[in-house]
Amino acid sequence: MPAKILLIDDDESLLKLLGRYLSDAGYAVTTADNGASGLQQLYQEQPNLVVLDVMMPSLDGWETCRRIRDMTDVPIIMLTVKGEEPDKLKAFRLGVDDYVTKPFSFAELAARVGAVLQRVGQADVQGQESRLQVGDLILDRQARVASRGGETIDLTPTEFKLLTTLMEHAGEVISPENLVTAVWGEDYADATGYVRRYIWHLRQKIEPDPAKPKYIFNERGFGYRFRAG
Repeated sequence: MPAKILLIDDDESLLKLLGRYLSDAGYAVTTADNGASGLQQLYQEQPNLVVLDVMMPSLDGWETCRRIRDMTDVPIIMLTVKGEEPDKLKAFRLGVDDYVTKPFSFAELAARVGAVLQRVGQADVQGQESRLQVGDLILDRQARVASRGGETIDLTPTEFKLLTTLMEHAGEVISPENLVTAVWGEDYADATGYVRRYIWHLRQKIEPDPAKPKYIFNERGFGYRFRAG
């Protein structure tokens, strides 16, 4: 079955053209021209990924994103004409998986869609330990659940992939370049800013005291190291 993509944007021309492009690329596309309709389509269609515009009247992309995250951890790619750092940080705080600034090429967006779907897809754990544990932090790759001290941690798909990569290499120092390639894919090799932002958000969720991390450590000038044992 083709992956389902939900496009939410108030630009009807963009919806039509981008929807046709993604359909030709092999995806099953559903569209909505406002946030409220998008939330309804999300509930009805259960898409595999949402492409969401920020600048929409009434219910904007930020609030739509918040409501989506209240319901599901479906991957989200945000579309916006804004490219400033505060907007990117806001998007990542809301649990967005990628951020594309307008204008963009359809080919670029389709590549991002494919990369996100591949990144958050069910990991093949055959021949691997399904359960990773460091201290009281447990990650179950098969069930895609993380917990600390018996309490489930609410992670987005990208956060889960980042935590998995770090725990698989516990005790090793991993460079930002290697982390971004392992988690986001080869197309993101130069986008090491993703790592810094997501490490910060991941710490907020898994560390008892993010200001004094006990799991994820910065190795200045080298990268990041996850606690070993």
